This record gives sequence, structure tokens and C-alpha cells, in this order.
Amino acid sequence: MMAKTAIVTGANAGMGLATSIGLLKEGWHIIMVCRSEERGRAAVEQALRASGGQGTAELMLCDLGSLASIRRFAAEFLATGKPLDVLINNAGVISLKRQETADGFELMLGVNHLGHFLLTLLLLGRLKEAEQGRIVIVSSGAYKVGRLDFADLNLTRGFNVMRGYGQSKLANILFTTELARRLEGTNVTVNCLHPGAVATSLGVNRSTGFGKGMYALMRPFFLTAEEGSQTALYLARHPEVAKVSGEYYYKQRPQRLSSKAADRKAAEQLWAWSVQQTGAPPL
Repeated sequence: MMAKTAIVTGANAGMGLATSIGLLKEGWHIIMVCRSEERGRAAVEQALRASGGQGTAELMLCDLGSLASIRRFAAEFLATGKPLDVLINNAGVISLKRQETADGFELMLGVNHLGHFLLTLLLLGRLKEAEQGRIVIVSSGAYKVGRLDFADLNLTRGFNVMRGYGQSKLANILFTTELARRLEGTNVTVNCLHPGAVATSLGVNRSTGFGKGMYALMRPFFLTAEEGSQTALYLARHPEVAKVSGEYYYKQRPQRLSSKAADRKAAEQLWAWSVQQTGAPPL
């Protein structure tokens, strides 16, 4: 039987690396998508060692904060002719101060939502060619503090980190539910998840080291990346969820969404705005 192929974004560390290792151990071919070539190469070597040579992995570069980089990556991948069974939208950023992507979007919304939105729609055709394509989106329970202000989604006024992060994670869920509706009747499913409170370096500034002290202090109280990856792995590979779509999972179980996360009108409005901002192909 031919090995399954998955793309994992943000695969160089934390949950992305743990998820890659988990799938490699089952003989999958993993395309580890990273922004940094140096960190990406080290991660591929680490993943292959940790998996005991069970699967195969390769590095592909993509900056989810750049629409041009996402388009270039998608074109390069599609040109290989390789199959795609699962897309795991794992990469995420937390920014303590307001920053912008290369295209002028607020950084957390730009990377966590818009980058993955464009990537998913560009790769959807290849996922539809799979026997049963799956899209797995890593959201967060932080969505509960998020809200969408369509008059100022880029948070040019009154920015704070939880407002920005919560908004981006709420957007992940609304994207999931709307995409699931649009994929009804196809062989592709999409689900999202809250991984739990995971000890990763998310929020640590690599240039300045800012945030490292808090990360070290809190780490004993958090799940490991391996523990946090379990629900993503479940949604990527378990036969039990082969026909399930549009759900939000925690600890491998579907959860009831708050009214704002289940708001179909907001999901449709966010979809229309996201297409307009990214130039994503219509669906």
C-alpha cells in the first residue's frame, strides 16, 4: 500500500515537529513546511531520528506571513505531482506587540488565519484527488476571548496580545465550519482542535529572547508537545473521524462551540473578506 502524504506547517519545533514524528512512525511521507531553512533542516534530521526510520520526510520552505511565499510554495508542491492526503495547518504565532505581515495584515491574523486560508484553498484540488482528504486546523481555547470587529480586523486601534490571538483562533474555527459546509458532498473533511495548554516556544522572540523566562517558569504546568499533538494525530489518521467534518475537538472529542464560534453569518462574512484580502481561488 502506498504511503500517505501529509503537509505539516510550522514543523520545525513544538507540536508541528511532534505531529510530524507521530505520522512518520506510521510510515507516512511528511512534507515539513518551515520558514527557516536552517531550523527546518535540523528538524527533518531530528524527526527522522526520532521516528526510527519508519517514514520519509522532506523540507519545503514557506513564510505564512507572505502571500507571495505561500503561492510560490503551493506552485512548487503542485508541480512535483506528489499526492496529498492530509494538510495540517499547525503553524502559529503570538505577538506581544502589534506587528504586520509582509502584506500589511496584523501578524497573528495574517499568519494564523489568512496564510493558512490561502494555502488551504491553493492545495484543495490535490486533496480532492486523495481517497479521503483531510484538513486539520490547530485552533485554541483562546477563541473564547476573541471577537471579530469587521471594521478593524487588523487591530489598528486598541491592540493587545489576547485580543489579537483570540481573534485569530476564533477565525480558525469559523474558517473550519464554513469550509466544511462548502466541502459537503466531497471526499475532503476539515476539523479543528484545541491542543490543550502546550509548552512550546510560541511567543518567545527568537531575536531578543524575550519571553524565555516566562516559558521556563510555566513549562512544568503544561503538556509536552507530544501530548499536545495527540488530537491533531487523531484527526489526521483515525478511521473513526473519516466522515466527520466541521467539528472542534479537544482531547480527541468534539466540543460544543460558543455562539460566536457557531455564527454562520460571521463565518460567511469572514470567508468573503479573506478571499478579498488574499485573492484566494473561489470555492
